[in-house]
Amino acid sequence: MGIAAGPGFSDLDKAPAERLARRPVRMRGFLIMGDKTHHEVHLLDLSYEGCGIETAAPLEPGQAVKLSILQRGAIDAVVRWCRGGKAGLAFVPDAAPPKKRWPRRSERVALSAEVTLRRLGHASFSVAVTDASPNGCKVELVERPAEGEHVLVKFDGLEPLESVVCWVEGFTAGLKFARPMHPAVFDLMIERLGQPR
Repeated sequence: MGIAAGPGFSDLDKAPAERLARRPVRMRGFLIMGDKTHHEVHLLDLSYEGCGIETAAPLEPGQAVKLSILQRGAIDAVVRWCRGGKAGLAFVPDAAPPKKRWPRRSERVALSAEVTLRRLGHASFSVAVTDASPNGCKVELVERPAEGEHVLVKFDGLEPLESVVCWVEGFTAGLKFARPMHPAVFDLMIERLGQPR
């Protein structure tokens, strides 16, 4: 699992306060160390690029680990910081996936949910999202933006995603996220919205 853009090793020395806003979660999982040993962890918060954990595992900044979330698979990560039984992990992006034909870069999941959409310089409003992928989503509009316009879209429980309008047909539009969601974060979001994968 991976994201197209994420923290690099130059970000490892950043203090926890300098990273992107994270949303609180309570999830159980395991850290798989380089020597294949496992340590139980509890996820405390989550963003598109990383998470905060609580664990008794002996960790050091810069250490490569795998985070296994129960029933969700394993994610490559790097320890950003650790102290007092807590640590911050940065998700490591996978190699770029093979290119697919335009317009979609990944399969979309049908949804029936609401997101908050904000056109730059305008007020926010709720819109229906009818499908989504880690790379973008399709929304039913209240106000019609122009193709190429930059907007912010916010799924419940996650920070706003900068997006660009790829196409508009009537009052429906396709949005491409400027930075794709990590597949594990996308799966958790779909699960939270109650949609089957």
